Amino acid sequence: TATPGNSTGLGRSGWKALGWKFYDADDYHSPDNKKKMAAGMPLNDEDRIPWLCALHDILRREESSRQDAVLACSALKKIYRHILVSGASEIGNSQSEKPGENAALNIVFVHLDGPTDLIAHRLEKRRGHFMPLKLLQSQFDALEPPTAPESFITVSLEKSLPEIVLEIEKAIFSG
Repeated sequence: TATPGNSTGLGRSGWKALGWKFYDADDYHSPDNKKKMAAGMPLNDEDRIPWLCALHDILRREESSRQDAVLACSALKKIYRHILVSGASEIGNSQSEKPGENAALNIVFVHLDGPTDLIAHRLEKRRGHFMPLKLLQSQFDALEPPTAPESFITVSLEKSLPEIVLEIEKAIFSG
């Protein structure tokens, strides 16, 4: 996952080299969600939950076929990350799953952390995207950075792209 805006530049090519599938969560927003954001209105939980459930289903499919995958997704709130891990059946349930009952996906969240001005600068350079820069603050307002017991690492966006990728790879392959 990423900090607000998915503006990291960590795209498909690097993960493809590892044999991993890459998904950009923005590609899976409904037309209504895209229209709402393009109009400068932030999404609410009701807008996001069906989208997150669809993303969980994609990750579940990849896991069942033993395919490693990367999902670039803002996953701003703890409940959003919980839905990605456990699916729709877990909405409103913060308890751990019982062994053998639709086991939770093994996901390591990457919290890409950086100052607002750096992320805003990257968003300004993005062309043809439906989310306008003016929504960035609403994403920071909603942001609940991951905390224990969530499985995550935090990586600074102030590092170079190769340094960011290397840090993520080290965390994934050492843990």
